[in-house]
Amino acid sequence: MAARNPNWRGAASRPRGLGEPAYASAFGRVWAALDPERLPKGILPMLPRLRELVPYLGLSVGALSGDDDRDRVLRGAPDVSAIRHFRSVIAVTGLAFEARIAGGVTVISDGLRTGATLKAEIERGSRGVISFGIAGGLAPHLPPGQWVVASAIVSDRDRHTTDPDWSEHLLRALPGAVHATIAGSDAPVADPPAKRALHERTGAIVVDMESHLAARIAAAHGLPFTACRVIVDPAHRNLPPAALLSLRPDGNPNVAAVLRCVMEQPRQLPDLMRLAVDATIARAALRRGRALLGPALAFPDFRELEMDFAPAPALS
Repeated sequence: MAARNPNWRGAASRPRGLGEPAYASAFGRVWAALDPERLPKGILPMLPRLRELVPYLGLSVGALSGDDDRDRVLRGAPDVSAIRHFRSVIAVTGLAFEARIAGGVTVISDGLRTGATLKAEIERGSRGVISFGIAGGLAPHLPPGQWVVASAIVSDRDRHTTDPDWSEHLLRALPGAVHATIAGSDAPVADPPAKRALHERTGAIVVDMESHLAARIAAAHGLPFTACRVIVDPAHRNLPPAALLSLRPDGNPNVAAVLRCVMEQPRQLPDLMRLAVDATIARAALRRGRALLGPALAFPDFRELEMDFAPAPALS
């Protein structure tokens, strides 16, 4: 029997402190099942850091933390009318952590049900729809953490121009944001050649999987629409297999499946670590930007909404 690598720590001493039983349990099962003799040379010393990557696998950054962004936004609202205004705008996201940062009325895209969910929220009385969260970089030299405000959304099916007033308010609120086209895709765009091809074909500088759906539904209801996204993976970055696994309907990753993928393909760990660094930068930028946008995500029609929500005058 071959001697175990002295760096191997075994299941009894696996990392702890994941902060959530489901994550800890899934990680513990995979950690215990790993066979160090089957791992590629150089990968073993990285395994203790796998615990740190769990929140970033599936790009669900911050999924372990109990974010209080929504409460923070509401505490920052100056008055009741602002809070009502905050609840009149629908943010469409793809991930649970994005939804927590956006706060307010948020629809997490979950595939076939997204359209029906968004339509139901619109029928409750929404005044505008915004696509909010992270995106993949398509244009060269744009770094993680770069804000992009959409001038238009383009997909294989259609093109939608964003609301100019709302987009202008976003650009004023987000220093350094770039005003450009965002591409919507039904599937991940994972490798540099595919990103380059999409950039050349559409002129878009970032891509996400929600903006085109949100733009289409907002247009069908005659509502103002815009999008603002933060780059997480730059154009030259290749997304590893574990980052591309399907999410659960609530926008969180299937942690057991992701960790199983890492166990089966441990050579992706270096790419995952680079992605984790990029994702940390993007999440910090998303939170900072959200704080600058105010309760209503920079929706411009504040006065009209105040009138809409004002109490009716008392009858004499």
